[in-house]
Amino acid sequence: MPAPASPSSPAPTAPPSPAAPRPAGRRAHARGRAARTGAPEGRGFLAKATAVTAGLTALGALLGLVRDQILAGYFGAGAETDAFLVAWTVPEFASTLLIEDALALILVPAFSRALAHRSGGPGEDPVRALVRGTLPRLTLTVGVVAAVLVAAAPLIVDVLAPGLPDPGLAIDCTRLTGTCVLTFALVGYCSAALRAHGSFLPPATIYVAYNVGIIGTILLLREPWGVRSAAAGVAVGGILMVLVQAPSLVRELHARPVPVPEPGALAAPATGEGRILVLGLIAPVVAFSLSRQSQTLIERFLASPLPAGAISHLNYAQKVAQMPMILSLMLCTVSFPVVARALAAGDTEGARRRVERDLLLAAVVVLVGASTVIAAAPRIVELLFERGEFTRSDTVATAAVMRVYALGLLGQTMVGALVRCYFSAARPLWYPAAAMAAGLVVTAVAGVPGARAWGSVGIAAANALGITLTAVLLLRGAHRQAVPVRVGRLGEGLLRLAVAGACATGAGWLCSLAIGPAVLAVAVAGLVVAGVFLLYLACAPRAPEIPPLPRSAFRRTSHARRHRAEPSAAEASPVDEAAPVGGDVPLDHGPR
Repeated sequence: MPAPASPSSPAPTAPPSPAAPRPAGRRAHARGRAARTGAPEGRGFLAKATAVTAGLTALGALLGLVRDQILAGYFGAGAETDAFLVAWTVPEFASTLLIEDALALILVPAFSRALAHRSGGPGEDPVRALVRGTLPRLTLTVGVVAAVLVAAAPLIVDVLAPGLPDPGLAIDCTRLTGTCVLTFALVGYCSAALRAHGSFLPPATIYVAYNVGIIGTILLLREPWGVRSAAAGVAVGGILMVLVQAPSLVRELHARPVPVPEPGALAAPATGEGRILVLGLIAPVVAFSLSRQSQTLIERFLASPLPAGAISHLNYAQKVAQMPMILSLMLCTVSFPVVARALAAGDTEGARRRVERDLLLAAVVVLVGASTVIAAAPRIVELLFERGEFTRSDTVATAAVMRVYALGLLGQTMVGALVRCYFSAARPLWYPAAAMAAGLVVTAVAGVPGARAWGSVGIAAANALGITLTAVLLLRGAHRQAVPVRVGRLGEGLLRLAVAGACATGAGWLCSLAIGPAVLAVAVAGLVVAGVFLLYLACAPRAPEIPPLPRSAFRRTSHARRHRAEPSAAEASPVDEAAPVGGDVPLDHGPR
């Protein structure tokens, strides 16, 4: 591809030649799309898109909290809620495979290659050909899988929760939630295609639609169906997730193709060897994601023989405790494409600095949140859930579990952030999956005696222990990856931040005990925790230097600053089978 002329070059005397072809890839398509629509393109556009996406993600998380409050208020934390939560395991697994990780890792590169081969001239559009060749087969395959899950609901319940008090109710709920396998596959397909087209707003709305569907269905059908209305809401929410994206995808598919270089100038079509390489790259990601999600399976399996309400206490505690983790990982998710571009240009040092800075910032956010959760857990549960069928004893049990869960939040965050250092390499890496499997084994082995001795609290402690082990293993091996972080310096900084979190937790705990109203107690405890934490960072010797959050969130690597007006080598080249995976798909879990 010819290089663009320098701005200082003399004007040509010969008749002007045709304009140099645009670089192939997502950036080229975005520029062509902006030219057609007149939409702005550049850093300001990306900043607005990021802000809108973050806002919708926060709204989805807020609606998820409202959903859990409605569940707690209407059904409490007993046998009915336990039965529904066992059935909810199906959509949790389906979202991991079909929306967040595996399917997206296959389809985003496929649509990007098809967009790169669009010529704008006569002939079949490769994007539409890709849809015709993949969507019907995917729909048929996952439709059959969904039908099998619905038919095998009794067996699934027996495997997931053999000691459940009311297996019949769980079977009914599983038959309703099993339908989400089909809808979630369509959701993942639409999300991947739209992201490849440079459209990020519709995919960001899916969890808003999902939670609206669950909340609305519970409110409408609670009286005749009981907790089955929540399972029906999962099915309705899956349909809404498809509907909020389908019109945008149809518009993209019917849009006029963007002119790009002739097909001969592009990369060769995919070969069988390339497809094998893609499978080799995706398999470790799938194994890691399944291992991480299997923590939930172990928890519910161990909690099913416990008294009614144990699974519910674990669920409510986990949903609230993980809020700081979701917020802390948003920074890493947004900045990861910047790191990937720096790596593609050979700026390893700039990528390393960015990753280390983001890891420390994520640790600060999650430790402040975890300290607040531990300090004020009973008041938080009282404020959010203690009404209706959710009694004071449920508050005490959920708060105890929540405090133990919070001990593993730093490990959860480090796993979600460090795994990007591994999957940024264009080669299959099984170490993250092996580390996650080791943590899973520890969770299972420690969970059996923990559940017998301490019930739900023991299961939560096993979860925290297992995920912390995984984080330590990933941190120890990170220096050998594409982004060679300084493990010793980073580990020392994390330990000092943990000390700051412990001091802040004690101060917040005392404040929460001294104040009566729950709202005021939670607010004061949060402010005191944040104040003590920041005071420690400002005054303690050898405390890690943390850059201001807003400045770091918008800071670019040196490579990005030098070339902000032109695409990087990775963006300018067509996406082929050897492209690094993980740059387009966040590997952490969104609000579900």
